[in-house]
Amino acid sequence: MDAGAGAGAGAGAGAGAGDGDADVVVVGAGVVGCLVATEVLARVPRRRVMVVDRGLAGGGASRFSAGLHFPRGATPRVRAMSAYSQRWYADLCRRDPRVPIHPVGMTVVSADEATVREHYLPEARLRPLPEARLPEARLRPAERGWDGDGAHHADVAALTELLAARLRGRAAFREGSAVTAVRSTPDGVVLTLGSGIRLTASRVVLAPGPWLPWPLLLAPLGVRVKKVVALHVERPVAPHDRATVFHDEDAFLLPLAHRGHWLFSYTSPDWHVTPDALTGGLSADDLDRGRAVLERHAPALAPYCVSGRVFCDAYSPDRAPIVRPVTADGRVLFAGAAGGSGYRLAPAIAAAAADLLDGLDEKDTA
Repeated sequence: MDAGAGAGAGAGAGAGAGDGDADVVVVGAGVVGCLVATEVLARVPRRRVMVVDRGLAGGGASRFSAGLHFPRGATPRVRAMSAYSQRWYADLCRRDPRVPIHPVGMTVVSADEATVREHYLPEARLRPLPEARLPEARLRPAERGWDGDGAHHADVAALTELLAARLRGRAAFREGSAVTAVRSTPDGVVLTLGSGIRLTASRVVLAPGPWLPWPLLLAPLGVRVKKVVALHVERPVAPHDRATVFHDEDAFLLPLAHRGHWLFSYTSPDWHVTPDALTGGLSADDLDRGRAVLERHAPALAPYCVSGRVFCDAYSPDRAPIVRPVTADGRVLFAGAAGGSGYRLAPAIAAAAADLLDGLDEKDTA
């Protein structure tokens, strides 16, 4: 297969002036990678953009995502990213109500009101909640509850596939093509694929989710991979059901109306896993840990946790997404390590990556 021929098919909006197979190659066709490509083309439609993925678009971490967005962040930077992403998703829903994004009511439970007030955005409009309003969960003696606005959940895999479909014709796609080597040269960035094909691009954005097959390139980032577990609670969902966020546990209970069951996400303690090794589904420890957390907050639901989903994500040292160059010449960027918040913060990650690419273009033309 001729690598250059396929690139031309994705340049329908007008090719850039650079040589090589693409102006920008995005490695990773999850929700972050597809939004990076979307943002890059929205700013400069004539860019030649290619999206490369080891599997199928939306078939990696995005396929396992709970897809819950809530307006919060543990640091000022993450709060700004959350606010940006919330506006972006709201605008997308206004422009296209058919996207698989569904508003959901939100209740926050915590024993630390000061932290809750700090972490949640003004858009959440938190207001005290009477205990009687918690049908699925119970408040423990030290805890309080607040109703909040601004939450939604998405079918992230379906949304990513939709984003990819809308990119086709404007961007080239290389699915089933693992990138085994990344090398920056004076003439551009050379990517070697598992098929042996080599691609050359002016810029590369690595948005690989938990796949980190370039250790020498990424080691300075200090990124680690941790298991992410969510149990399926086999109880019916009603239209008025709300998401309950157990802030102090970093856990939440989410009604998945489009699937007909509840989902309980909790914090797994398992680090140093690899995505390709997580093929056996839930372990006994995964179930026991999740049920133990749920029994503290919603004991009536714990017996209905009999299944779930297991995958992993990349985490940065400070638990905030990383968007920065990873080569001295700035041609290769990393965008990710969102720590389980890839969907929630994807629009802001994409905008930050596009800002860096725009800056490189301005530097080259100065």
